[in-house]
Amino acid sequence: MEPERARELLAQERERLESALRLHSGPAAEGDGETAPGETGDEGLYQDELDEGRRSDLASQLAAVERAEERLRNGTYGLSVLSGAAIPDGRLEARPTAELTVEEQQAQGR
Repeated sequence: MEPERARELLAQERERLESALRLHSGPAAEGDGETAPGETGDEGLYQDELDEGRRSDLASQLAAVERAEERLRNGTYGLSVLSGAAIPDGRLEARPTAELTVEEQQAQGR
């Protein structure tokens, strides 16, 4: 993959993730104050935990973008971090942060 195309894809992915993080970074709801955490009807606690999980997932994806940007700077973008095998352009178009070939990822059970 051409480095300029890789930069474009990674910039788009970074923007998508940072935008999603901004949406999920509001203050916690912490319930309505009328029920104790864990009681029936305490949807606030459930939503807080769901939001925290989503923030954690987005932060993990953003870290993958940063690793891919580092590989691009080092000239190893598009190569498996496990074997050094080339990752097909089609895979990188679909998942710009791919670190493994499809076969390697399947072998790892991800």
